[in-house]
Amino acid sequence: MRLYIPGAGRTGRDAWPKQSADNAVFAQFVPHTSKEEQLQHLAQIAPDGPVDVVAHSLGAERAVLALGRGLFQARRLILLEPALYDLARGDEHIEKHISTVTRAHQRSSAGELYGFWEIFRPLFFGGPADPEQWDQEKALAEHFASVSPPWGDGVTGEMIPAEGTIVATGNWNPEYEAIADALSALGARHIHVTGSRHRPQDHQYFEQAVFGG
Repeated sequence: MRLYIPGAGRTGRDAWPKQSADNAVFAQFVPHTSKEEQLQHLAQIAPDGPVDVVAHSLGAERAVLALGRGLFQARRLILLEPALYDLARGDEHIEKHISTVTRAHQRSSAGELYGFWEIFRPLFFGGPADPEQWDQEKALAEHFASVSPPWGDGVTGEMIPAEGTIVATGNWNPEYEAIADALSALGARHIHVTGSRHRPQDHQYFEQAVFGG
């Protein structure tokens, strides 16, 4: 069995369009739910017994928190571009990212959603906020403003299984490479799925590179 845990964007089956549904459970995070509600969802859907956990981006932090609480057992832990920022604190790229996202959330907390988007959009979507596109992008901004950032929750290296952990990155972003280096130091096997950028699971050779088949 495999338990698939999505990142902050697409969720459920939509987040894993190239993965087989055979012997698979896909976590479906409802928009605007809290981190605690998401962890409860994982506890409810997790199969009995050890399972291969495949977690992407922000979902990797949720997965590790769930493992730390004993909400399910992992036979293997496969982390794709994992947003485990707490494991790489002090790295200049990590600190810059956290600082930028914190400023964005300070804007949204003050009721300035467009101000949030002005900071957040270039960082995550590669282009500036455009007032003429605001009506089309407002719902997306609301969604990401409601997502709890993946740091400050007490994730430690002791929560990562020393054996059976694989981290896959696209070798394009220094933040994820710094996190992968920290995981490698804990005993994880790091592989590059070059050309995949932030979604290794979409690469044609993902299954072969990660699972050997």
